[in-house]
Amino acid sequence: MKKSEEDLLERGFITQNQFDEIKIYRSLNIFSLNAELKFLIYLSVVAFTSGIGVLIYENIDTIGHIAILSLLLIVIAVCFYYCFKNSKGFQKNETAFDHPVLEYLVLAANILTCIFIGYLQFQYEPFGNHYGLATLVPTLVSFFCAYYFDNKSVLTIAITGLAAYVGLSVTPQTLLSNNDFYSSQSLSYSAVMLGVLLILWTIYSRRISLKTHFGLIFLTFALHIISIASISNLTNYDVLTWMLFALVLAGSTFYFYKISYEYKAISLYVFMIIYAYIGLNIFLFRLFEDVDFSDLWELLVLLLPIYFIGSIVMFIKLIKNFNKKVTA
Repeated sequence: MKKSEEDLLERGFITQNQFDEIKIYRSLNIFSLNAELKFLIYLSVVAFTSGIGVLIYENIDTIGHIAILSLLLIVIAVCFYYCFKNSKGFQKNETAFDHPVLEYLVLAANILTCIFIGYLQFQYEPFGNHYGLATLVPTLVSFFCAYYFDNKSVLTIAITGLAAYVGLSVTPQTLLSNNDFYSSQSLSYSAVMLGVLLILWTIYSRRISLKTHFGLIFLTFALHIISIASISNLTNYDVLTWMLFALVLAGSTFYFYKISYEYKAISLYVFMIIYAYIGLNIFLFRLFEDVDFSDLWELLVLLLPIYFIGSIVMFIKLIKNFNKKVTA
């Protein structure tokens, strides 16, 4: 018997009868496979959509463009038909399908829609040279599906599409390698502005009670986009530029420090500390880059291990304090 139930009984939150029922239920050793089954369904959706992409790529000359587009459109229509038929309609608060499989059917339909629009633009260019529209249209469809069907997975696709529309690539593997923040100041400013807009939308959504459980997703994207854009510009040769982005990173750190406690989100708190630590070290290096430390080199060699060990200890202490405060 877990100590939590015993504490509830001692504090009078549950009766002895309820305690006995919980004890009997625990003794059955029943465990849920809900998370494992959902993960397998998610892998099935990813495998299915990836398989369609491979099928198109390998048989594009034999199947034909019209046939491929028609097949995609039929599958998309069938998926959305079942989703709309079984949905509870749009609601401002958190909702869910009666059957969890339909949530992944929405995800599959949304991914296939992105594939359909991208393939259509690549082959027939219905948007002409306005390639941004080919990104914006599936992004709008994704936002609609995310809010109408209350689907967080689709929301991440929508935010990624929005970032791509303003010239960013926010997938984890290419964020640092493909986004040339250093040489493109406009891209850096766009990244910061996008992050701020995501924060403002989260604040507005909470004010009108619109899908408030989406807030953590918006804030996570905002934290990564603003922090990486700022850190990338801390190495800029222009003094005003790197000082400006140092202030942006400081403001971002302060805001996400407060909001992580408000949302009780350990993920925001951990990444906020990591970005702040990296930015602080770069900032200190820029301040003392013209100072000659040749006479103090031996002292620095001795102090650096202490500094890094102290940083690790401080990091662990901060995480423990965070967990203690949010669970109090």
